[in-house]
Amino acid sequence: MFQRSNDFDVARQVSPAFRRDVLGGLTLRPRSIPARWFYDRAGSELFEAITRQPEYYLTRTERSLLTAVAREVGSLTGSGRAVVEFGSGSSGKTPTLLSEISPGAYVPVDISGDFLRESAQKLSDQFSTLPIYPLENDFTEPFSLPPQIDGMPRLGFFPGSTIGNFLVPDAVDLLRRMGRILGRGSMLLIGVDRIKKVPTLLSAYDDSQGITAAFNLNLLHRINRELLGSIPVDAFSHRVLWNDAEARIEMHLQAKRDVAFTIDGHAFSMARGETIHTENSLKYRSRDAGVLLRAGGWIPAANWTDEEELVSLILAVRAEETASTP
Repeated sequence: MFQRSNDFDVARQVSPAFRRDVLGGLTLRPRSIPARWFYDRAGSELFEAITRQPEYYLTRTERSLLTAVAREVGSLTGSGRAVVEFGSGSSGKTPTLLSEISPGAYVPVDISGDFLRESAQKLSDQFSTLPIYPLENDFTEPFSLPPQIDGMPRLGFFPGSTIGNFLVPDAVDLLRRMGRILGRGSMLLIGVDRIKKVPTLLSAYDDSQGITAAFNLNLLHRINRELLGSIPVDAFSHRVLWNDAEARIEMHLQAKRDVAFTIDGHAFSMARGETIHTENSLKYRSRDAGVLLRAGGWIPAANWTDEEELVSLILAVRAEETASTP
């Protein structure tokens, strides 16, 4: 029951937001480009490869935890909810959830259209009676849910500790926006990465096979391809650091030599050692995650973690006061 939007048949143009964020981000000091632009087709495939690396504990641990608690999640959410997955990617963990909660529909939302449609088709083959309505959208921006799920209670699904990619004020704004999109009476199942030993964190974002480095550098290839850039990609390297004051992993692209290049007709230069900040991944203690959710208009109802306390899954209910927020 996979249903394709008419928009999917229209050739996509280069996103004006991508152009704006790249050109604007490179004029900032320090330079930065939002992490959501990692996810073109190649970037999405590279990220899936990252999740299979032995150093990347997050995906396998969260998948195992979800398998252990999905039935309990189903008993708490009840049946018939439309599951809306923000940043669905390959929807790799989704079958575990859908198998246990008796959903009324599934709405994957992702910025990478081709990847989204392929993943939706695979799920449709697996869950042949489940209505699936893929939405090609940037979930960090407001969007409307398919009219086919009007009247259904909603369960937001936001795994992978993707909330950690947002600085706290932005994360609060995103959680509030999710509440407005999902509506009154909605629930949210969210994955949160925990603070742990620094070597474990650093290796998770700098794997020995160099997949994460390729993922980071692919952003430059995308800029060259879509924005007519002349960036010498081989002049940059992948750099990862732990920012203890902000409790976050940071990924950067660091110039190995002085470089000059153009993007969409605009000239830029960088000195050796300068960086482009491409990603944050904030880590949370259990109490901090609860505070974040409450600030974002959600009340935690249940909290699960693995035995090593590497990651958490939190089920939250939309706060009543958020329901009247414009």
